[in-house]
Order: sequence, then C-alpha cells, then structure tokens
Amino acid sequence: MPEWLNGPHSKCGISVRVSGVQIPLPPPKIMIKFFKKNKKEPENLKEILSQFKSLEKNFVKISKELENLKKENKFSIQKVSIVRFNPFSEVGGDQSFSFALLDGNDSGFVITSLYAREGNRVYGKPIKDGQSEYLLSEEEKEAIAKAIFKNNEQGKSKFNTKTTGSGGNGTH
Repeated sequence: MPEWLNGPHSKCGISVRVSGVQIPLPPPKIMIKFFKKNKKEPENLKEILSQFKSLEKNFVKISKELENLKKENKFSIQKVSIVRFNPFSEVGGDQSFSFALLDGNDSGFVITSLYAREGNRVYGKPIKDGQSEYLLSEEEKEAIAKAIFKNNEQGKSKFNTKTTGSGGNGTH
C-alpha cells in the first residue's frame, strides 16, 4: 500500500467511487509534483538545438512505433456485425442469427446459430478477404457485408444483402 494512503489526508474523505469501489485520491502536493516540470529552460541557442535534436529522435521513434501498431492492428478484430432472422417462417421469431467477426483485412469468421423447436445448431465458417471456401447463406453474406461496410458507406457490397430467410435449404 502506498505510504500516502496512511497520511492524515486519508481521513479527510477525498476519494473517487468507481463501480462501487472507493479509491482514495493522493494529497494535492503529490498531484502538483506529478504535473510540475523539472527541466530548466534553455539558456542559449546550443541548448535549444540540442532539445530539437532530442525531440526529432523521439518523433522518429514514436513514428516507427505507430507504424508497427498500425500493421499489427490489421490482424485484430475490428469489424463486427450480427443479423437476426427466422429460418422457419411458420415457427417463432428472429431467434436465429449470423455473427461476423473480421479483422482489417476482412478475414475472420462467421458464426451462425439456427434455432428450432427440436434444438439449436451452431455453424462456424472461416472468412478470408471477405470470402469463404464454404457455401454461405444469405444471412451470413449479409452479416459479413454489414461488418465490412458498416463504417465505409462509399463501398459497394460484394454480396446481395437482401434476405428472405434460408428456410432450412441446407446452405449452412
């Protein structure tokens, strides 16, 4: 436990409550020290140039790190969409769904759950570059298209997104 938690200020009741957990704040002196600059101002042109060189090195380093993060981020899940539907028009409501999870390269997977009175069936299909090697239902195509184009309204969908329900035609 940090020593500032045991000081007299801890009894003054300054705290923050987050999700039901009370977190005491540090005393103001510690907060002021945190934001206080310890560096002295440059006194001549040589010191100013030295600081600029240091800033330039830091800028180059941060730029490289940012580029690496951008490259790595392409492989994290960024695009998500769900389409609810009723595959059997005579039974129930929209309790079935297709759920697409894609990365920045439009690769990932789609999960489809078909709900019926007799039970529930779940299918998973891999997606690479917005396509699958497996036959996709209209609902799965719609979920993938919505995930790909959710934030990109300029693009045209690769898929026909109009659906009438798969009706149990075996495309899952």
